[in-house]
Amino acid sequence: MDTPIFEKKNVLVTGGAGFIGSHLCERLLKEAKVICVDDFSNSDPQNINHLLQYPDFEFINHDITKPLDLDKLEELNKFKVKFQGIQEIYHLACPTSPKDFESLKMQTLSANSTAMFNTLDLAAKYHAKYLFGSSSVVYGDASEAKQFFKEADEGLVNHLSPRACYDEGKKFAETCVETYRQVHGIDGKIARIFTTYGPRMRLFQGLLIPDFIISAIDGSDLVIYGDESISTSLCYVDDVVTGLIKLMAAEPEVKVANLGDDRIVRFVDVAKMIIAMTNSASKVSFEPSLLFLTKKGAADLAYAKEALGWMPLVRLEDGLEKTVEYVVANKEALVFNHKK
Repeated sequence: MDTPIFEKKNVLVTGGAGFIGSHLCERLLKEAKVICVDDFSNSDPQNINHLLQYPDFEFINHDITKPLDLDKLEELNKFKVKFQGIQEIYHLACPTSPKDFESLKMQTLSANSTAMFNTLDLAAKYHAKYLFGSSSVVYGDASEAKQFFKEADEGLVNHLSPRACYDEGKKFAETCVETYRQVHGIDGKIARIFTTYGPRMRLFQGLLIPDFIISAIDGSDLVIYGDESISTSLCYVDDVVTGLIKLMAAEPEVKVANLGDDRIVRFVDVAKMIIAMTNSASKVSFEPSLLFLTKKGAADLAYAKEALGWMPLVRLEDGLEKTVEYVVANKEALVFNHKK
């Protein structure tokens, strides 16, 4: 029996106060009532402050590695959850900070295991469509011979490495989604997200682009963790959000899709672009690689273009300009929140 929908669908977003999650919540408000779940362990209240004024937005401060009973939350009465349920669940909650990686290993492990069961159980309970924010790390490291990854590629990941709680964790999490598809019949989707950038990225987390911008503004060195050859693909957050929404809306047989850019750029070239954009006198310097920074390739987008009608549209130059504008406008608050 289909659950009646009053006016708009109810959508749950875990990690909704995070970088990608907050942009997704903002976009979803155009078409849905949004329940944002976050515990600020890896995100910032500032990302969603502007959304709190909307009656169709509700924030729940909760650690999703613990069970969540939506029926008991009085603040959700306005969304008629007891009658309408939840129509869509986006599970994006997971630590992603290279700088904090060592101290957040257990949280990362839980996000890719316990939180999977909790969110997938909700999907089964409410017969909701489900989308998991996976990562390109499931493909393993890029190499000279393998720079572009297709959805059908089976990645090689060391399940006993110091970063296995994230890399192997994402693979296990994908297995959870597929198992719930097979056992409970849920319409589960997996978005393999490649390196994404844009406004609201956290500072001083080893995520490079926001740190590059702050360093350029301050006239200090732009530090690259690695050598001149280190490269990645870079997809602007607005494009990734569009891809997530298109994947959620796709037919049940569309299960896994790459979301990222299919061009590879060197970090040293990105750093030089930011120095030019900020009219900075900064130089580029190099330090040893961080554990969490892997050799990432680029997305083969043939399937995403065919199945979703999706491809990234924002040019790197334009996306960087928007990100620079955001960091310049919010520098004091960003630095203050980092020091807290």
